[in-house]
Amino acid sequence: MSPTPRKPVANRLLTALPARDQQHMLSGCESVDLAMGEILYTPGKRLRHVFFPVTAIISLIMAVGDGDYVEVGLVGDEGLFGVPLALGVHMSPVRAVIQGAGVALRMDAERFCLELASTPALQREINRYVYVYLTQLSQSAGCTRFHVVESRLARWLLMTQDRARADTFHITQEFLAFMLGVRRVGVTKAASALQHRGLIRYRRGDITVLDRRGLKIAACACYKADRQTYDRFLGLPRPARVPPDIVVRGAVSHKDATTLG
Repeated sequence: MSPTPRKPVANRLLTALPARDQQHMLSGCESVDLAMGEILYTPGKRLRHVFFPVTAIISLIMAVGDGDYVEVGLVGDEGLFGVPLALGVHMSPVRAVIQGAGVALRMDAERFCLELASTPALQREINRYVYVYLTQLSQSAGCTRFHVVESRLARWLLMTQDRARADTFHITQEFLAFMLGVRRVGVTKAASALQHRGLIRYRRGDITVLDRRGLKIAACACYKADRQTYDRFLGLPRPARVPPDIVVRGAVSHKDATTLG
């Protein structure tokens, strides 16, 4: 990751703060460019920074068994990575990997804890986000256990689209299999089914959402539950959409994915 000179104010968790508190938080942040596939955090290590994504998307990966992994959550411009610090814990059980390259605001963990202790407005927003974050993790666990791959893929595409604000993503089948915790053949069948129904177009790793309304119908109930939780407890305004001709490079190669262990 590399620092960038600008400090974009597009993380919605920070923009929900009063202007004075927001500016104070920004004064303690630096803007960093995050590359696709970059590992921000490995479980067991001390959390040294908090990241507030602006255009980057962070994937939260949980180890399952010996060498198997599954995605349990996504963090975009609606939140932050570093939730355990708000609970007084300096480690996280999940691996944080950049799913969508972009910019994030980075703050030293120690300063974040000091700001949290001295800023009531920040405490309120973080407390709400922690609840939403934990709900997302629980929802993902149940979704992985009980729902079919096709519905889970539709949910994942909608969640990614919400955060990337674009209709087209470059995502390999290997990456999708890794994120969904299934074999590649399962992803192939699920993507083909969604494409046959005219909901997406999938060609050489490029997925374009053609019918968002139809994709919502195809997705399991977990997506709607996630949206309702965000809207009810965070009340964050939804960002404007990016024109559909902009492609978001949202994948790591199979080689990158296999190095996450």
